Amino acid sequence: MIGIIGKKLGMTQLFNDAGQQIPCTVIEAEPNSVLAVTNTSQLKAVQLGGNGSQRTGRASTKGERTPRGRRATLAELGHVKKAGLDAAPRVIRSIRLDEKGNAKAEIPSYNVGDSVKVDIFTVGETVKVTGTTKGRGFQGVVKRWSFGGGPNTHGNTKHRRPGSIGPGTDPSRVIKGKKMPGHYGAERHTQIGLRVEKVDAERNLIYVRGAVAGPKNGIVVVRKQG
Repeated sequence: MIGIIGKKLGMTQLFNDAGQQIPCTVIEAEPNSVLAVTNTSQLKAVQLGGNGSQRTGRASTKGERTPRGRRATLAELGHVKKAGLDAAPRVIRSIRLDEKGNAKAEIPSYNVGDSVKVDIFTVGETVKVTGTTKGRGFQGVVKRWSFGGGPNTHGNTKHRRPGSIGPGTDPSRVIKGKKMPGHYGAERHTQIGLRVEKVDAERNLIYVRGAVAGPKNGIVVVRKQG
């Protein structure tokens, strides 16, 4: 298994040979640099740095604003120096090379300093895309958990309340895991089974069928599946 770090640009549509409309998500994935390689009997993985914009390694003064993101840590700068990069990438992720549960799968080999590009994907193969869902703030149970709510008429005043949240006598407490109002969204989500419809190597674009979690310009990781 191998993947690449990218940025969700938005959605568009493509048309196949039969004239059918295919909704697609466009992901921009500039070449990712390999910062580290792990090769043991238990784990084979690479650490990738990508998404174009870079974090500077200089120390920040007290109160200084950093519009391009946080400063790189010393550990990150050490990886960057070994890879021969000028500055730390904006995003660093580790991706497994060996597919769990499939010992017969071919394991690609990479060296520190290599680049991973969108041409690792081909049209027709299946991928899974991991992103962060849109944050929607504090929400009630109807929006957050799709509760039905109470009746709208006959004197009812609890239209969007959760109702009873637990028995009173025994166990006389709210059971752990009870679905309640709270913060909704801004969670890591992986969408599986997405088909690659088009790969534009010149513009570093990947077109996958269907929707992907996150807002426009959100960071995503595209990995091969199966």
